[in-house]
Amino acid sequence: MEHVDNSDPYVVFDRVQKTYDGEELVVKDLNLAIDKGEFLTMLGPSGSGKTTCLMMLAGFETATFGEILIDGKPINNIPPHKRGIGMVFQNYALFPHMTIGENLGFPLEVRGMGKSEREEKIKRALAMVQMENFIGRRPAQLSGGQQQRVALARALVFEPELVLMDEPLGALDKNLRESMQYEIKHLHEQLGVTVVYVTHDQTEALTMSDRIAVFDDGRIQQLAKPADLYERPENAFVAQFIGENNKMNGTVEAVNGDYADVKLADGSLVKALRVNVGDVGERTTLSLRPERAFMIDGKATPENSFEARVEELIYLGDHIRSRLSICGTSDFIMKLPNAADQHIVSEGQSIRVGWSQEDCRALDA
Repeated sequence: MEHVDNSDPYVVFDRVQKTYDGEELVVKDLNLAIDKGEFLTMLGPSGSGKTTCLMMLAGFETATFGEILIDGKPINNIPPHKRGIGMVFQNYALFPHMTIGENLGFPLEVRGMGKSEREEKIKRALAMVQMENFIGRRPAQLSGGQQQRVALARALVFEPELVLMDEPLGALDKNLRESMQYEIKHLHEQLGVTVVYVTHDQTEALTMSDRIAVFDDGRIQQLAKPADLYERPENAFVAQFIGENNKMNGTVEAVNGDYADVKLADGSLVKALRVNVGDVGERTTLSLRPERAFMIDGKATPENSFEARVEELIYLGDHIRSRLSICGTSDFIMKLPNAADQHIVSEGQSIRVGWSQEDCRALDA
């Protein structure tokens, strides 16, 4: 095998398919290239195929068709323990009868490492997750968050190039989960390992990843950086799944270069960016983020401007979430910033609301 230079992807899924019953494909013709040192998250609802992809990479499942390569080498015939991959699961998978030190020593022993080198590596890994003082304890004596830290240290102790994480923070409470997200992100930056992370939590994916692959129905719907995924979803599934979204269904009335006029059921005409939409007469779904809609105060008038009625206001500290009746829907969400110059609105009031055609995306029906 010739020397692979750094521009080659480190992990490659090449036309990978997976079926359990020979009929239904849980993973459909998957092509994905992951760079060395990248933090890539596979995000999607349950049953979308993301965990199956991770398990095939780990070697606990085999691809029905296609090939998976690590560092240019096909791995289909290499057993899991010889792939040199660190793994972190949601249920920690620590050995209850062993101390923390012994748990971390296990992957090193399996690799035939001598005692003094083992001890040094165990200390270093525990120090990375601030757990040095717990080396003699058993898993049952630790909290969930501490056990997850140890599981993380165990995955990193033999200095793997690739670490796979399957919903590792799923069992933790909200505050702990958030602080662990930052910790894992910082460890990744420090160590430069390649991380493939599976979650169904979009906030987690947006916080941690270099790129996110959004899965649905066994396929990658979009692969992009977090900001691109949120600001520029390519289809209606991604727009709905990532962040909050005002969704309006209509028909293409006119097409004008990069833009389209879309007629909604109540007759409103909305100007939108053509992203993933057919010709005149075809159905489309409009996507607009709540923070992109605003109250029109007479100064500038955007391309889209409509009468709205305020149905409900919810005070959320930094912003006021307002539910409006507009364009034939009564669950349109607009975020009003809690700022000194913001007009006070009240429930039942009529206001004028607008948004730019650049921020409104015409997607597949």
